[in-house]
Amino acid sequence: MDIFKSIFTINDGLANFGFLICMAGSLVLGFIIAVCNRYNNRYTKSLSFALVLLPVIVQAIIAMVNGQLGAGIAVAGAFSLIRFRSAPASARDITSIFLAVSVGIANGMGYIGIAVLLTIVVCIISIILSKTNFGAVRDNERDLKVVIPESLNYEDVLDPVMRKYTTRHELVRVKTTNMGSLYNLHYHITLKPEVSEKKFIDELRIYNGNLEISCARPDSKNDSERI
Repeated sequence: MDIFKSIFTINDGLANFGFLICMAGSLVLGFIIAVCNRYNNRYTKSLSFALVLLPVIVQAIIAMVNGQLGAGIAVAGAFSLIRFRSAPASARDITSIFLAVSVGIANGMGYIGIAVLLTIVVCIISIILSKTNFGAVRDNERDLKVVIPESLNYEDVLDPVMRKYTTRHELVRVKTTNMGSLYNLHYHITLKPEVSEKKFIDELRIYNGNLEISCARPDSKNDSERI
């Protein structure tokens, strides 16, 4: 059977048998997507449930509008008002959600072959990228947050320490806090090899009067904070 042909015609609508085939395909492919999303990734039970059931729900919506893609997408657009988790999803989770929706649309139109091919290709690529650690930050890259008093010039007050301990530093955000009496500085930095992170922080404390300092790997935070 040609994978680029629907298992039913739009004129005939969705026959009961065809609908059941599409539903079974959506459920199986949703399960595969959920398993793939769990590979080497933080996940929640609720998101796994959503990824399994989402293709079936979207496929049923497309079926109810008799295969009219435009109307089906308009109805499914209401899903954008629903939050899948209390915390914002990571970029990888959002990609999995879009894949589940795409599989549901393809199955709803009767293109089971395309849905299967799409799921296999995307899941294989996702696993390869995860296995090869594609896009991972280097071990010496850090997100640095430093609080300093407003009396200090935030533009260059920390430059001596930065030149001593880092090969690259970039001030990416400045925020006032505590009624404007403090500056909250956010840096992207690359530490020099063999540098002691503790000594680096201790020297920063001398400049900022022992106020709050946070130094963390970029990938140790929730990915959603960088979307």
